[in-house]
Amino acid sequence: MPPQGAIVAVLAIAGLASSFMFTLVVPIQSKLPELLDASREDTAWVVTATLLAAAVFTPIAGRLGDMYGKRRIVLVLLVLLIVGSVVAAVSTDIGGIIVGRALQGAVTGVVPLGISIMRDVLHENRVDSAIALMSATLGVGGAVGMPVSAIITETSDWHVLFWMSAGLGAIVLVLVVLVIPPSVLRTPGRFDLVGAIGLAVGLTGVLLAVSRGNEWGWLSPATLGCGIGGLAVLLVWGWYELRIAEPLLDLRVAARPAVLLTNLASVAIGFSLFTSNVSYPQMLELPASFGGFGLTLLQASLIVMPAGLVMMVLSPFSGRLARTVGPRLLLVLGSIALIAAYGFSLLWATEVWHLLVANLLIGVGIGFGYAGMPMLIMRSVPPTETGASNGLNALFRSLGTSLAAALVGAVLATLSVPRGGVAVPTPAAFQMSFVLGIAAAAIALVVALCIPQRRDPHEARPSLP
Repeated sequence: MPPQGAIVAVLAIAGLASSFMFTLVVPIQSKLPELLDASREDTAWVVTATLLAAAVFTPIAGRLGDMYGKRRIVLVLLVLLIVGSVVAAVSTDIGGIIVGRALQGAVTGVVPLGISIMRDVLHENRVDSAIALMSATLGVGGAVGMPVSAIITETSDWHVLFWMSAGLGAIVLVLVVLVIPPSVLRTPGRFDLVGAIGLAVGLTGVLLAVSRGNEWGWLSPATLGCGIGGLAVLLVWGWYELRIAEPLLDLRVAARPAVLLTNLASVAIGFSLFTSNVSYPQMLELPASFGGFGLTLLQASLIVMPAGLVMMVLSPFSGRLARTVGPRLLLVLGSIALIAAYGFSLLWATEVWHLLVANLLIGVGIGFGYAGMPMLIMRSVPPTETGASNGLNALFRSLGTSLAAALVGAVLATLSVPRGGVAVPTPAAFQMSFVLGIAAAAIALVVALCIPQRRDPHEARPSLP
């Protein structure tokens, strides 16, 4: 077997590449209608398609990994990333870009699969620190990737972004083939195709309603149809999953108190994280004459980036702390740090360094919170369910970020004033966003305190030499 340090490093690089896909098009997002000769409503699908694909593919990829080998499914997801990047790179119309971005979104499943691989192959003393590092990549990739994307778009053609992501995917693919050992712990059985289709349809409906509600109108037929229809499909899907012998997701395992509460906390933590992603960059880039700081996208990205670096630095400490006192404390500390970050912003948000301090606290909160959640999951499920269970946890985080994008976006749009023909968020809009961030973090804190600390008797690790 390759050195365990090399395995951790390659999986972390894969996680960075995965999370980078979410900020890849941020520098050109406002210019997409002009670049693609399409309406702003149509170009919004460049982001929405990635979100939907990530939510749908991640739990399904986790189950496939449990059944057919986690390394094999990681390779499939990386191939989809490469294909999607090439499709987007050679496209000049909106349709090709949307297809490419949807394929790129599938690679999000690499992170929960990587965490499950770590549980399978690493020595027990290294697992917690490695999981904390892998979890940190969810924030680091986006934070570090944003200034990289900004530099590329300022110095070259925007298609280079997608060629770069294709090259990154190819490099990671080769590293995984060379370093990551094939999975030996598998769950026999048949793949639940009906369950996969039902989950995909239900999630798509709900997430479409959440992500496009601002634009369509929250009480419009399209929003209500997608939302209510999606929920109805998910209810039928849950009924079906409980009645078949080999379900896509074992909902009885997902209903265990530790797993259920951790997933609920994931929604709140994801919401709190994305609140910062929506509000802080807008404050930094808003012209000074409109009450902002007038920074360029690159400058704003450099203020936000340290949050990701804090997550990376905290990962080894998170692992040691989890082994000493348990991962629940990580989730508690993370929630407290997020409350402190948004509370600080409510009191002090008049200087750039104020937002830098708040983002550093965000990094602490997400670093601890994202490290603790997969550890709590894997202490509560059998080894044969780690891929699917981590995929489900990633899905709940995605739901939280989607809710934040919709609600915080609605707040900033509603509490705005026209300035020079453009709707500009008011200080009250940003303060309300911070209140929402505090509320989400407080919910995460309360839920975390309710998570039982007793280890599940099904927890088992294969003996390692």
